[in-house]
Amino acid sequence: MNCPYCRNADSRVVDSRVADDGVSIRRRRQCTACSRRFTTTETASLSVLKQSGAVEPFSRNKVINGVRKACQGRPVTDHDLAILAQEVEEAVRTSGAAEIPAHQVGLAILEPLSRLDEVAYLRFASVYHNFQSLTDFENAIGRLRDRRSNTPQGNQRPLTAE
Repeated sequence: MNCPYCRNADSRVVDSRVADDGVSIRRRRQCTACSRRFTTTETASLSVLKQSGAVEPFSRNKVINGVRKACQGRPVTDHDLAILAQEVEEAVRTSGAAEIPAHQVGLAILEPLSRLDEVAYLRFASVYHNFQSLTDFENAIGRLRDRRSNTPQGNQRPLTAE
């Protein structure tokens, strides 16, 4: 890291703290040449391997934009979508891999979206799983009903913050 004041390439770490709910580290540095202090933020990179073979950085905004289409006309707020995107990122980071297939990101979206809004879930799943018939929809609805009947009401966790 070059000093932003004198462009010297050498600095020492004065203080380190966890930031952004453990996703990044905030470091306070001091330049060895000019002695001025500056702050850096370090995060582990996470890349998505697309079906075409291209690799791009993981983006919460891409998750939000993809899910937003399924949520059109539904009572889902931007805050709800931000929480969902955070949950998806946490889920894919737990794999420990620096590069994750796009398919795995899509799978990580399905569970929190089903808890957020079942209609939006069906819309997203119908495109993601390429539903071809009413039977595909009926099967997905059946799985939602089974899960709902097997989950005690008190244990259902809404995505929205209280």
